[in-house]
Amino acid sequence: MKDALSIHRLLLEHQTEHEIVRLPRHISCADDLPEVLGLPAFRCLSTRIYLPYEPGRLYTEHHPLIAVIVPAGIRPAPSAVADLVGVPEIRPAPVDLVNEITDYAADLVAPLLLPAEVTMLVDQRTTYGDEVVYTPTGEAWTALGIHTLDLFALCDAKPTPIPCTGVRDAPRPTDH
Repeated sequence: MKDALSIHRLLLEHQTEHEIVRLPRHISCADDLPEVLGLPAFRCLSTRIYLPYEPGRLYTEHHPLIAVIVPAGIRPAPSAVADLVGVPEIRPAPVDLVNEITDYAADLVAPLLLPAEVTMLVDQRTTYGDEVVYTPTGEAWTALGIHTLDLFALCDAKPTPIPCTGVRDAPRPTDH
């Protein structure tokens, strides 16, 4: 399984400034990061993994997994994501498939080191400025702190307006 050390090595190879943070308590999913780190949700990111759905069949090579990076506690609207990638419908990918394809624990997927065939999208609201954001590392006891511009350059995710659901614990800053 991929972990904080795998991510750390990648970032050292790319000479990317980052921090691996030891969490004060274990998390069960990315949505726990804001509470554990004492940060607003928009500073903590979750990588949601989806699967194109076709009646009678799920994962196919023609339609690989879709990773959507959003603030913690937020869920992308499935119909909007399906429209963005040009499929009729998507559903959350099964845990065992996420584990197998990403090599991360399903609820702690990092947006880095994902297979090339995974389609990467990022909610453009997460790209405000170049602040440090925190993501899971695949481990329940660590998080990655990294500048947004570095993160999105390395994971090759294009900022896209993605309608989402959920409640943020704090509003986004409006001036900088």
